[in-house]
Amino acid sequence: MAGVGARLLLPVMGRPALLLLALCTAGAQGLYFHIGETEKRCFIEEIPDETMVIGNYRTQMWDKQKEVFLPSTPGLGMHVEVKDPDSKVVLSRQYGSEGRFTFTSHTPGDHQICLHSNSTKMALFAGGKLRVHLDIQVGEHANNYPEIAAKDKLTELQLRARQLLDQVEQIQKEQDYQRYREERFRLTSESTNQRVLWWSIAQTVILILTGIWQMRHLKSFFEAKKLV
Repeated sequence: MAGVGARLLLPVMGRPALLLLALCTAGAQGLYFHIGETEKRCFIEEIPDETMVIGNYRTQMWDKQKEVFLPSTPGLGMHVEVKDPDSKVVLSRQYGSEGRFTFTSHTPGDHQICLHSNSTKMALFAGGKLRVHLDIQVGEHANNYPEIAAKDKLTELQLRARQLLDQVEQIQKEQDYQRYREERFRLTSESTNQRVLWWSIAQTVILILTGIWQMRHLKSFFEAKKLV
């Protein structure tokens, strides 16, 4: 999985288990996880805007007799749903036991990628366990350069130049996204500081009013007792 910095699988029954994926400069690598009949697994991928994301997966079904994972039957499917940072559905589609999904981000931030099987429709898998191998490629890692070179008839030098241009473009998107995060953090900090300031002013006013009320109350008390 391109750009994966950490992996943490949370086995939660009946609700999504979130996996935080931190972007870094590491090479492409994949992961696998297990899901049950009613489980859904979700991943959070931090993606700049206008960035292509490609996910490849394949499934294996647990064979109770042989006690080993075997390739899944063609009838088993996986449903993939992707939501942007505003919780808008970017992709929602049913795929087969092995497939590839693609989407392009239009809003920078954390995108939630969820997968679950159509196990309720398959008596063969009912109550069983499924292993899902997942590989997510982000940005220039999603480009198939040998295919691009063959299609556009590029020389090795031209292909290398194309790769460098794509990398520069991706770096620019990452920088724009970091500036966006910094701006959002600055606005949040300013809003928090303003609230703290107004709360401090409100506390000061309340203390002053309370002191004035106490002084007037004590003065009235002493006057009533003819002590003053």
